[in-house]
Amino acid sequence: MSELPNTPIRLLVVDDDPLVRGGLQAMLGGAAELEILGEATNGVEALKAVEALKPDVVLMDIRMPQMDGLTATQKLRARENPPEIIILTTLDTDDHVLRALRAGASGFLLKYTPPAEIVAAIKRVAAGEPILSPTVTRKLMNHISDDWQPNRQQIAKDQFAQLSTREQEVAKAIGEGKTNAQIAQQLFMSVPTVKAHITRILTKLDFNNRVQIALLAHDAQ
Repeated sequence: MSELPNTPIRLLVVDDDPLVRGGLQAMLGGAAELEILGEATNGVEALKAVEALKPDVVLMDIRMPQMDGLTATQKLRARENPPEIIILTTLDTDDHVLRALRAGASGFLLKYTPPAEIVAAIKRVAAGEPILSPTVTRKLMNHISDDWQPNRQQIAKDQFAQLSTREQEVAKAIGEGKTNAQIAQQLFMSVPTVKAHITRILTKLDFNNRVQIALLAHDAQ
């Protein structure tokens, strides 16, 4: 995990609902830790805004006209030095959250989350810590039916087999939602050693963050 930035976290808000955008601006505009660079109303605008404004974090809605948040997330995360992306969702109606996480999003926030929790989540993501609890992971995996592909389990097993035994243990612990400190305690290693294993896993599998490691551990079962 990287250190929290000393300068304000540069934020872009992407949502087609003007009420949501206005609400987020009002809630987050007074936070000294954040600098809201601007807004976008769909994925096409988001791609242009990210290129022009260089935000650290993007709050990304899923369902939008012209280009949805899933497609925009995939395109942004494929860029060099991409921003961190937090998915804005209602959970009960958005079918593609898990696919967005697979594409490299750093987690999600329920719309209308209390301001203090949103600020805390943005700070965590900016510091390199994805926001996805074990409970929410299970809900998403149970909720989303159209994401499963017949060969996904075999692909995941093949990827998992590329890892050393110790890396597999770390990956499984990440899949259980454990923090670095909890993993270190469970596997009798130091936190820096855990971080080193995670870095090697990300490099080996060409992943963006530990959310993707968690999903791999789930798929490989």
